[in-house]
Amino acid sequence: MANNIFFLIVVFLTNIIQCITGFAGTVLAMPVSVMLIGLAPAKAILNALGAAASAGVLTGSYKSVNKKEFLKMTGFLIPGIAAGYFLSPMAVSFQKAAYITLGSVVIFFAVLNFIKLVRNEESKEPGNVLSAVILLASGLIHGVFVCGGPLLVTYAGQKLKDTQEFRATLSAVWIVLNGIMVFSDAFNGYFDKPTLKLLGLSLAALAAAIVIGNSVAKKMSKKAFLILSYILMLISGISLLIK
Repeated sequence: MANNIFFLIVVFLTNIIQCITGFAGTVLAMPVSVMLIGLAPAKAILNALGAAASAGVLTGSYKSVNKKEFLKMTGFLIPGIAAGYFLSPMAVSFQKAAYITLGSVVIFFAVLNFIKLVRNEESKEPGNVLSAVILLASGLIHGVFVCGGPLLVTYAGQKLKDTQEFRATLSAVWIVLNGIMVFSDAFNGYFDKPTLKLLGLSLAALAAAIVIGNSVAKKMSKKAFLILSYILMLISGISLLIK
């Protein structure tokens, strides 16, 4: 019982962050959640909450979605995820190396972008070929290890300059990606009776987080938003290194 209460607190706090920035909620919640309720329930519940939180962000900002980038992201990510599912049984032996590589890349871009922000320098957008590589790699890693988000954020941070556009577009992408993961979790039987009961309680905590997160996001300056985003990217990268 105590573990479930602590889990609900984690859900509440991390989804406030998810609703402010449009990402990082699941990455921040997963390590603690696994310790509290186990891997399978944590994965199933957090995937479902990720989709719901993203829908909550879109409720008031759907007009800010960059449709071109949304279609581009999902167009590359979905095939990447499908390939990742196919390759996941063969990738177990490379798991540690993949986490270290991905974490190092994310940390590099987080620090680089933070330095450019402090110096008021404009970040160069990746070209078409590099964009395709980043997005496919993000989908592939997400399909294999369920942690492709930080790499996607690295891409989105270069392409989506407006705060609301960034939040809304990423949230639209997460609805699609998390929807796929929820379907997979349901197919694999992860939503048993205790998990569904805890999911129901988690949705109540999520509703409160959405209200607070959306309110804070509307009042936050662009620079403060970017600083928070880069800090979360850095934390995400570090968490990958120590997996």
